Amino acid sequence: MTQNLPTTLGALKKSGWVSRSVKEELRQNLLAKLKSGERIFPGIVGYEKTVIPQIQNAVLSKHHFILLGLRGQAKSRIIRQLHLLLDEWQPIIAGSYLNEDPMRPISPKAKQLIEQCGDATPIEWKHREERYHEKLATPDVSIADLIGDIDPIKAAREKLDISNEEVIHWGIIPRTNRGIFAINELPDLQPRIQVGLLNILEEADIQVRGFPLRLPLDIMIVFSANPEDYTNRGNIITPLKDRIDSQIITHYPKTIEEAKVITTAEHSAADKPVTVPEFIKDIIEEVSFQARASEYVDQSSGVSARVSISAYENLLSNIERRALHNKDKDFYPRMTDLYAVIPAITGKIELVYEGEQEGSIIVAQSLIGKAINAVFLRHFPTPSKEKSRPDRPEQANPYEAVIDFFSTGRKLELADDISFDEYKKRLESIAGLKQIVKQYFDVKSERELLLRMELVLEGLHHNNIIAREEIDSLVRYADIFSDMLKGLGGSR
Repeated sequence: MTQNLPTTLGALKKSGWVSRSVKEELRQNLLAKLKSGERIFPGIVGYEKTVIPQIQNAVLSKHHFILLGLRGQAKSRIIRQLHLLLDEWQPIIAGSYLNEDPMRPISPKAKQLIEQCGDATPIEWKHREERYHEKLATPDVSIADLIGDIDPIKAAREKLDISNEEVIHWGIIPRTNRGIFAINELPDLQPRIQVGLLNILEEADIQVRGFPLRLPLDIMIVFSANPEDYTNRGNIITPLKDRIDSQIITHYPKTIEEAKVITTAEHSAADKPVTVPEFIKDIIEEVSFQARASEYVDQSSGVSARVSISAYENLLSNIERRALHNKDKDFYPRMTDLYAVIPAITGKIELVYEGEQEGSIIVAQSLIGKAINAVFLRHFPTPSKEKSRPDRPEQANPYEAVIDFFSTGRKLELADDISFDEYKKRLESIAGLKQIVKQYFDVKSERELLLRMELVLEGLHHNNIIAREEIDSLVRYADIFSDMLKGLGGSR
C-alpha cells in the first residue's frame, strides 16, 4: 500500500529515503536476510549447499550471472524469486518510461520536469514485482524488442526531429531500469542480438538506428541456458560470456528424498483421495534416476524433474479411475498402476539411436522395471533359486515357497480393473508370499501388506526367478522355465 508514501520530490527528500543502485539494494537486502536466518529461495530443494550459496555470492559481489543446466533444474523458478531481494516499494518520477530515480534522472524529459517543478515533481511508487521482467530468447527477438527503436508516428504526432531522444520507443531492457531483467535460453538469441547486450552490461551506452545514446541504465541482468543448446541451436558469443560475471551450474536432485520433496510440492493432484506409501513414491522417483543413467536416453538432453511429477499425477489418476470403475473406496495403489505412468515418461525423455530402435514404450517399461527392482532390493534380500539346506539353515531361501508354487505350473493373473476382494483373494492364494513380507516388515495395514506382496512378485520377476507377461491391462506371473518352453513350442 502506498497511501503513506511521499508523493512529491520534496516529501521524498524529507522522508530520508536514500538512493541506491539496484545491485547495492539487492546486496544490502540479502545481507539482512542472511543475518536474520530467513530462507532465501523458498521451495527450492537440493541446492542448499551448491547452487544457492553461489547465487548469494554473485549477488553480494554485484554480479550479472548465468544459470547453466539441463532442463527441469529449477533455473527459471530461482530467477523469478530474485525480486524478493528488492525493496518492497521504489519511488520513480511519475510518468517515466525508464523508472527513473527522482534523485538521479537520466532522460532529458525527466531532467526538464525536475527543473520546472523542483520539489513539487510528482512521485510514483513501484512494487518489487513490477521491477522484474524476463524475455524468452527466440530467433525472432530483435534489438527493437530488447533495447528500442525510433517511433516515426510519435515523431510526426509531436513534431519532433527524428534524432530527438523522445521519439524512441524503449524496449523491455530500458523499461526494466532499476530492476532485474532475465533472458531465458540465451544461446537461442541470434549472435548479432547478443552483441547489442555488450555495452548494456559494460559501458551503459547504446545505439538506436545509428544514433548513439548515453543511457546509464541501473539494472541487474540474469541469464539461463541449457548446455545442449550450445551445439544444437546456438551459442553464447565469447565477448558476452566474458561480461557475464558469474556462471553457476545447476543439477538434478542428488537423493530420492530430495526428489520426493520436489514432486510432492509440485504435483497438481493433491485433492485426490489417494493414499500412497513411501516405497511407491520411491519407485516413481527412481524411474528418473534410472533414466539419467540409461544408455538408451540422451544424457546431454537431461531428464527433467517434470518426469516424476507427471508420472506421480498419472499414478494417482489411474488409482482414482479404477476405484470409480469398481464403485468401491479402494483408493490405494497396486503395482500395475506403475505401468500406467508410461505416457508421462515417453514424451519427456529424448532417446539416442539405440533407444529409438528399441522404441520409447519398451524403454519406458524397462526404466520402470529397473526402478521397481532397485526399490525391491532395498527392502528384501536378493532372490535366489537355491533350495534350503538342512545342514546350513542360515542359507534358507525366503522365496522358496513362492518359487515352488509357480514351478508346479500354477499361474497368477492380476488385471488392472479387478475388484479389491478378487485382488486380495488371488494374492493370498500364493503359498508363502504373505510370510515373506511379514518376515521383513511389521505391516499394520492390510492394503500395504498386499501391495508389498505384489512388490515381491515383481522383484522375483526382475531377478529372473519367475516369468511375467503383460497383455493389455492383464499381468500374468508364471514359472520362468515353463514360460520358456511355451515360447519354444510356439516358435515351431
